[in-house]
Amino acid sequence: MFTNSKALFEKSQRVIPGGVNSPVRAFRAVGGTPIFFREGRGAYLWDVDGNKFIDYVGSWGPAVLGHAHPDVVRAVQERAVKGMSFGAPTEAELEMAERLCALLPSIEQVRLTSSGTEATMSAIRLARGFTGRNKIVKFEGCYHGHGDALLVKAGSGALTFGHPSSAGVPPEVVAHTIVLTYNDLDDLEDCFRKIGDEIACVIIEPVAGNMNFVLPRQDYMDALRSLCTKYGAVLIFDEVMTGFRVGLGGAQKHFGITPDLTTLGKVIGGGMPVGAFGGRRDIMAHLAPLGGVYQAGTLSGNPVAVAAGLKTLELVAAPDFFESLARSTSTLVAALASVASNAGVEFCGTSLGGMFGLFFRHAVPSNYAEVLQCDKQRFNRFFHAMLNRGIYLAPSAFEAGFVSAAHSEADIEATVRAASEAFAEC
Repeated sequence: MFTNSKALFEKSQRVIPGGVNSPVRAFRAVGGTPIFFREGRGAYLWDVDGNKFIDYVGSWGPAVLGHAHPDVVRAVQERAVKGMSFGAPTEAELEMAERLCALLPSIEQVRLTSSGTEATMSAIRLARGFTGRNKIVKFEGCYHGHGDALLVKAGSGALTFGHPSSAGVPPEVVAHTIVLTYNDLDDLEDCFRKIGDEIACVIIEPVAGNMNFVLPRQDYMDALRSLCTKYGAVLIFDEVMTGFRVGLGGAQKHFGITPDLTTLGKVIGGGMPVGAFGGRRDIMAHLAPLGGVYQAGTLSGNPVAVAAGLKTLELVAAPDFFESLARSTSTLVAALASVASNAGVEFCGTSLGGMFGLFFRHAVPSNYAEVLQCDKQRFNRFFHAMLNRGIYLAPSAFEAGFVSAAHSEADIEATVRAASEAFAEC
């Protein structure tokens, strides 16, 4: 079934470390050979062996319209023939900045980057420069790109300092990174009570999408905002994944929280490499060339990528777009839970907007430790059973799933039928 993918993977391992350009693609978490894709249209992917899949990865989020939406493709083509990169300002960059500021009122000024990692790394540097403080707080299970200070394992206790979770990161680089438990209000309050005046920023996925899919409690988010304000720490919402995925105003609108800085990516590039960070004008004024915090990028605001992003943002702003997307996603999750129950499989799921999480566990997790209690081996068997039936899920039990506007009722029904058979096998 995957003969050509296997051959390509063997070749790739000779010239690419691990045969892949991003670790999760290697299928190490689920076993087997990674699939090499050649084409995507709408809700579907085709691999190099000609197999067709209903796709619930969506390039890890950006494909909210589905793959190769004709209007987005047309925008890219029209822009590309005029030049693909200048390393200089363009009017489209301004239009993108104005659009983001209009859609997310917490953003008064914004700067574009080429990736989400650049955006989060730059936002943290800016928060440190603005506050004159060094310590940063992140949460166990939240991923904010591969910047050195954020590649940290969680320890136990509210004030456990991080230890590098990647070779090549010196311990002193993460000496100021503190890891807390997601959704643990006592943990949060204790941290601020002890060292609140030393914290430069708190960075959080307002909906966690990198320990599978975990929703925050409203009281927790309210307390986080209040504590950051009280102690003068910059609150950074990492909406690289949730931005224009869970709703037009992002997770911040859904929870009614105004962050000081926001990082964005994925959807705002329409499938091309774009990131952004923005927020309060007084904070953004500390960026060079106005202030002393340096950040730069030759391809930042790339005109072709911006064209794809602008068209995508235009299309997702259509009336009822996110209401329809949310209905499709919640219908899928509820139907999967129903067939799992009928099969006697311990399973649950949850969703928000076009994102969802599936868990082989009795109840939806609220933090990383609870995610780890899920039956990972059963998920791996389920993943391969679904893959063999033409359903492409994220190749890890610790990643969120994504539904696009291109997924039809028939696609969801086909997915549920496949799952009914897969649950019987796993």
